[in-house]
Amino acid sequence: MLLVVGQIGKPHGIRGEVSVVVRTDEPEERFVPGSVFVTEVPRDRRVSTGPAAVSGVKFDVPKQLVLESIRWHQGRGIAVFENIYDRNVAEELRGVFLQVDSDELTPPDDPDEFHDHQLVGLRVESADGTVHGSVERIEHAPSSDLIVLKKTGGGTALIPFVSAMVPTVDVAGGRIVVDLPEGLLDL
Repeated sequence: MLLVVGQIGKPHGIRGEVSVVVRTDEPEERFVPGSVFVTEVPRDRRVSTGPAAVSGVKFDVPKQLVLESIRWHQGRGIAVFENIYDRNVAEELRGVFLQVDSDELTPPDDPDEFHDHQLVGLRVESADGTVHGSVERIEHAPSSDLIVLKKTGGGTALIPFVSAMVPTVDVAGGRIVVDLPEGLLDL
């Protein structure tokens, strides 16, 4: 499964540098020189009207980009990718997602820490065995993470991902045990 770890922003300077919006908790592990990223062009991206398009040069976003160097400035990475040494070409990369394969990620050291992709699809049930549905995705809210539950009867519900409500996460067993206050799933 491919996971988005960053998105290319606007060019920085004239030598092909681009800003990168980081979408990972571990940028120091993901963004090191030599890292290979699978690219994805967003569906809603507009057709380029930049200098490369004006000159008649057709530019196809490479399927992979290799990070040559990165430096950090005001919370964003300023990156150089191999074979991207021109501002016009860098402009063509704007909006492209940078992805890594989840199989290449090292599991977290903390037993109470999980990658989102490990939780998606797990069965959500009460301690008595009542199945409520499955994990559709994890939302990262400012106060706490939220489990987006795809309910068995249809619809979705949000469950705060806190130990008081989610006492057990059993990835190997394919389930999450919840202890929810009355009516939470009816909201």
